[in-house]
Amino acid sequence: MKKSYVTTMPDNIGAFLKASRCFASLGINITRVSYNKAVDMHTLFIDAEGTEEQLAKADRELREIGYIHSPEDGRTVMLMEFILPDVPGSVTKVLELIMEFGFNISYISSQEDGTAYQRFKMGLFVDDTEKVSRFIAKVSEISTVNILDYNSSNVVYDNSIFYNSFVSGISKSMRITPETRDALLVNCNMAMQLLDEKGLSPYRTFDSISRLAELLNKCKGDAFCPRVTRQKFGEDSEIVVVEPPCGSNITILLSEGQALFVDTGYACYKDEAMKVIRDILPDFDRMEKKVLITHADLDHIGLCPFFDEVLASENSAACMKEEFEGRDGFRETNPLHKPYIGICKILTAYQPIPTEKVKVLWKARPESDMPLYPVGFFRFGEFGFEVYEGNGGHLKGETILIDYNLKVAFTGDIYVNLHGMTAEQAEYNRYAPILMTSVDTDPDLCREERNAFMQRLGTGKWSIFSGHGAVKNYEVVTGKQ
Repeated sequence: MKKSYVTTMPDNIGAFLKASRCFASLGINITRVSYNKAVDMHTLFIDAEGTEEQLAKADRELREIGYIHSPEDGRTVMLMEFILPDVPGSVTKVLELIMEFGFNISYISSQEDGTAYQRFKMGLFVDDTEKVSRFIAKVSEISTVNILDYNSSNVVYDNSIFYNSFVSGISKSMRITPETRDALLVNCNMAMQLLDEKGLSPYRTFDSISRLAELLNKCKGDAFCPRVTRQKFGEDSEIVVVEPPCGSNITILLSEGQALFVDTGYACYKDEAMKVIRDILPDFDRMEKKVLITHADLDHIGLCPFFDEVLASENSAACMKEEFEGRDGFRETNPLHKPYIGICKILTAYQPIPTEKVKVLWKARPESDMPLYPVGFFRFGEFGFEVYEGNGGHLKGETILIDYNLKVAFTGDIYVNLHGMTAEQAEYNRYAPILMTSVDTDPDLCREERNAFMQRLGTGKWSIFSGHGAVKNYEVVTGKQ
């Protein structure tokens, strides 16, 4: 059994040794340790493996020596945003006030955004709520102030200053439950540790996670304004593309009185997406709901639990089964991708897909060096597709569907129309490459798959439906692309 501990340690010699002796005496193996004094001088993350009984004893002993804290004596962190004129010296006045009131800064982030103002986010470590009220009144005379993280319930955090304030701010804005809050904290730390080891700034990691959470939240409700396009094919067929601001496209094939979805986007946009879908398909609630997934990334399969049947390749079905049974999916077996996927699962309210809903349409490709391997065919109404499975460049189980008659192709994320994205889509797609180092499992292999796909397109005008961005209208003239 594995468990992640978020411990608060004194900043003195032998602090980690004391915890290590505790685990060793109980026969527990430490599998990961993360500590960055520049980020938070008190918080140490420890992943440990042992029996349930051993870990329960460790819980008690760490609590007894004060490494796992209960709420304490009035100290907390407030995450504030100061909106200042973008002129020299404007932040100096705020910093002088912070020093006057004796607050420590545990976090600071600011970036120019092209406006006449600059937003400074600061985490202030405070121990006197009366001083906070007087500080806010005084600083409001020189700056607009937003309280992003406020301990209104008088529940005080322990010494894990930065991490608690950071995750608490995200949790409140995204309505994350206390049960998943600690998992979010651990995954944020894992992302920081991995990227820090690659020489990237820890605060760039935290800023990217914060901005991703803000963007996901900002695009909910009335702000969910997907681009919707329609294109006719054959005698009686149509393809409708719904492009949410965040997550994959939701594509609907309409042919011979039937409807088939390709990919579904994020689970957190269920209500918003369903409203758009019902406008397109007024009979949606009464019809049999089928969705075909191009691959099992969670931004493509978030709404699958709300469909009657999920059509997939054998490898994609295996990935979803792993998650449904409580194990890591294919993405999470990659250490570089695991923290980001864990963060996204929490932020987007992802729920695993029941295995009984998944229908395997194509057997897994055999071992082969071919970038795209033919695994079968798929017919829906007037559409007749040849189906190819990639070699795992983006994600194991990925499929491409090509209809050579109607000149239609579905590429998932092997090919993405980067130049056909809305501004919101482009902003969303900036964060995964930062937090995962690459959105592809093997970028070079994915490039080979993309080239192999383009080489398979015959002469004519093609409509390429990718996982993100607008439909790509692409013409091949006499065999030359």
